[in-house]
Amino acid sequence: MSSPGPRPHDDALVLGPLLRYVDETSATVWVRTAEAATVTVGRAGRTWSAPTFCVHGSHYALVVCDGLLPGSEDPYTVDLDGEPVWPREGMPPSRIRTLDPARAVRLAFGTCRTTGSHDEEGNRAHGVDALRSLGVALRDDPARAWPDLLLLLGDQVYADTTPHPELEEFMRARRSLDEPPGEEIKDYVEYAELYRLAWSDDVIRWVLSTVPSAMMFDDHDIRDDWNTSWSWRRDIRATTWWQERIVSGLAAYWVHQHIGNLSPAELAEEEVWRAVAAHAAAHEGRRTGEEPGELDLTAALEALAHRADAEPSTYRWSYTRALGDSALVVIDSRAARDLRPDSRSMLDEVEMAWLDGVLRGGVRHLLVGTSLPFLLPPGLHDFEALNEAMAQGAYGRRVAHAAERLRRTIDLEHWAAFNDGFDEVFEMVVSVARGERGPAPDTVTFLSGDVHNSYLAEVTDPAGAGARSRIVQAVCSPIRNPMPRGVRVVMSLFARSLVRPMRAIASRSRRVPDPAYRWAVTHGPWFDNNISLVHVADRGLELEWVTGVVEDDVDRPRLRTVYAARIDPPAPEGRPRAGVGSGSVQGHPRGRNTEGVA
Repeated sequence: MSSPGPRPHDDALVLGPLLRYVDETSATVWVRTAEAATVTVGRAGRTWSAPTFCVHGSHYALVVCDGLLPGSEDPYTVDLDGEPVWPREGMPPSRIRTLDPARAVRLAFGTCRTTGSHDEEGNRAHGVDALRSLGVALRDDPARAWPDLLLLLGDQVYADTTPHPELEEFMRARRSLDEPPGEEIKDYVEYAELYRLAWSDDVIRWVLSTVPSAMMFDDHDIRDDWNTSWSWRRDIRATTWWQERIVSGLAAYWVHQHIGNLSPAELAEEEVWRAVAAHAAAHEGRRTGEEPGELDLTAALEALAHRADAEPSTYRWSYTRALGDSALVVIDSRAARDLRPDSRSMLDEVEMAWLDGVLRGGVRHLLVGTSLPFLLPPGLHDFEALNEAMAQGAYGRRVAHAAERLRRTIDLEHWAAFNDGFDEVFEMVVSVARGERGPAPDTVTFLSGDVHNSYLAEVTDPAGAGARSRIVQAVCSPIRNPMPRGVRVVMSLFARSLVRPMRAIASRSRRVPDPAYRWAVTHGPWFDNNISLVHVADRGLELEWVTGVVEDDVDRPRLRTVYAARIDPPAPEGRPRAGVGSGSVQGHPRGRNTEGVA
């Protein structure tokens, strides 16, 4: 039996604050503390408090700040039992800036950020951290245009590798790494330490304290290839360590990521959070002599995680956000899968019905966040669709076994590998773009990551499908985890040279259905560590991919633009307006500075 491990901190405020959900009149602030405490957030002469709850001996609070004014912007403070713990000396103040209906929305997004040091050695191993570089730019230039939301779409932590020496030392102090699961994360206590290391750098900590964030898991938050196929799930469940891992991973995700995605109204309906809210109400009664102590959520949260894994339809990780005159829908493309060989889909029936209900027009831009790109480079899409047919037995048992091994080895498990679900969602999206679900938006734009390269893709003839919206895929990956150079060549080929050959091969097979609508990669791929900035401009949607560059000081990387593009709204007749390069998107090449660029 593993021991709790050494105390990794002496600070009363172990982690955070993280500014999470923010709308026009409310915000939530998340913290992890060293001991049970009452957490108080102060802003503009008002205070809001909440008692901590604990999970496996770690203490947390999510403080709901309500009654705020739209478009207001004020610094905030955090106290623990009346003692100030935030902001820290030498850091700029953290602020809560509520949404303003009259302000154009900006957001940043990306995926895949490994945990490592930010010195020369760490940069050699992982590259310069694009999120940290953005944080430095925001910290050092208060006049810079700030994102209203930081959207982190997967692999915030890597539970299946231990690149950080502190994490390995922590794990070795608890258990033997020669026994399963070896150097991978074993349980909740190790997850808590992994999150602490991922978010504790001073710049990262500050930027997460002052830019609202929304998150979604991907496979490495749990384990590489998570829910790739029915046989993968069968094989992993046969191990001695998986059940503890999946329960711990989902519980840790609920605490560190999921609850911050929810609005105060959604929190009030969340089944486990209701116990937190009830305990907080009882905590107020201590003034009359009652002392309820700290709520231990461990058992309730593990029961939820166990059920959510065994019966995915019983719990939803997906969510929506209103962003001014645009809307964001974030899809769980991992836990909600239907893996049955005769009904494979990225989303099970319950999740698909939910998505069908929330994909609606009547907004300027409908943004769809999904960790895995919906529109892969066409050559890769056809390759994965062909592999799915083979793995499902279309060409015999021997071919199926070989295709399954290939699927797991090189991660052929994106939307294209769940073709029925892909087709169903594509029809929903085109229905929105036709104006059949409310007035057609200017764009339906997928925001994704995962594939360790970045690109823009677009449906090539939306008017031919009757669509009045542009249908676009924007991919930003990695934030910090560069792809090996040899694999970069292969990915470039799938985006360009192999498109026609793979289409020819796939089209000859009666077992591989042809996509109903065509798309093409219009820009990219590029392979830098990136974070992407999105601006809902007066005309269209502006996107910019930026990377961190170290010149003289590793602590002060500057931002460099890798690519910038503007997606103009469709012409009145529904066809895209002419642009540079692809004829539909106006772009600017890599290499220029971002000074003055949002």
